[in-house]
Amino acid sequence: MTTGDTTVLIVAGGRGVRAGGGDYPKQYRQIGGIPVIRLTLDRFLSHPSRMTVLVVIGAGDAEMFDAVAPSDDRLLPWVIGGDNRQDSVRRGLLRLADDPPERILIHDAVRPFASNALIDRVIAGLDHADAVLPASPVTATLKSVDDSGLVTGTVPRERLRAAETPQGFRFDAILKAHNLAADSGLSFTDDAAVAEWAGIPVRVAEGETGNIKLTTADEIAAADHRLQAEAALALGDVRVGTGYDVHAFGPGDTVAIGGIVIPHSHGIVAHSDGDVALHALTDAILGALADGDIGDHFPPSDPQWRHASSDIFLRFAVERVVARGGAIANLDVTIITEAPRISTHREAMRTRIAAICGLSTDRVAIKATTSERLGFIGRGEGITATATATIRLPFRAAP
Repeated sequence: MTTGDTTVLIVAGGRGVRAGGGDYPKQYRQIGGIPVIRLTLDRFLSHPSRMTVLVVIGAGDAEMFDAVAPSDDRLLPWVIGGDNRQDSVRRGLLRLADDPPERILIHDAVRPFASNALIDRVIAGLDHADAVLPASPVTATLKSVDDSGLVTGTVPRERLRAAETPQGFRFDAILKAHNLAADSGLSFTDDAAVAEWAGIPVRVAEGETGNIKLTTADEIAAADHRLQAEAALALGDVRVGTGYDVHAFGPGDTVAIGGIVIPHSHGIVAHSDGDVALHALTDAILGALADGDIGDHFPPSDPQWRHASSDIFLRFAVERVVARGGAIANLDVTIITEAPRISTHREAMRTRIAAICGLSTDRVAIKATTSERLGFIGRGEGITATATATIRLPFRAAP
């Protein structure tokens, strides 16, 4: 299969009356929080062949399109479409005619689910044909009905196929066919029909039932639910881990807590810098991953970790989450000490931990309390911290 010198013509000039939404075209409606046309553009711009893309937009839609279009040098300046789809396609083809590609894929903007495999099949088909139509077998039982609403027969479906896009063509052949159709005044519902009428043999490539065209409000709602479900499933394995750390006070005049060095009447007795908050967080994340604990990965018997900054440990735990394709949803730390006072340093700690973990501060909580003068903490002999980490991993079924 060759993929060089291929351009995609995306038809985005329709108004989408059946889709509802008033005057807001359906291709700019959002599904899964993303405009439909942006999803469609991303499908082709992310294709390995690095094909160029030309979009035909509706009159008056330039501002909407520019607001959602990605910045990509393969996205050509848009073209204003005509009164109907057929005229819009022809206008796009004429824009390309001065420097024509070898192959053209013509695609509906409201089909955002075309896969790379489908695109590949259409392009591959053009190695052996001037026109390629992706299509799927018709599975529904079809009835013919007369004007009174009575069934007159059942339509055999064995040879029927439901047409999809992108439809692929040799550029010169489809441009000539569209020009002939325009001169004749004939109207067709898709570009394969134009090619058929012009005498171009159309080869069928295997389609995809998931490559749906979003025409009605119900179809848009179903697509929105589909993307939301896919997103939830993609990171649907929610894990919660807990961590705990304790250190005694000792000689010194500063303590490291939450990634911040704080003046204090004592220092911390520890192999590393003894940051109880970061140690507890590290263990909480590793616990959520079922990936051992801080001592497994950074044993205190190893001299390289002597006086080490604890942000090394926390970054390591975060990297383990990323390596699994996951994300941290929330970090919650409680620091228990009589002194130093945590409240004056809380926001600095949140900011520092968020920076280490690559999070926004609204995903990091720092709380502090005392032991009401009870026990070793109440006597000012040490400090402790507990932590909870909530992470999301890609869902994988059990083996």
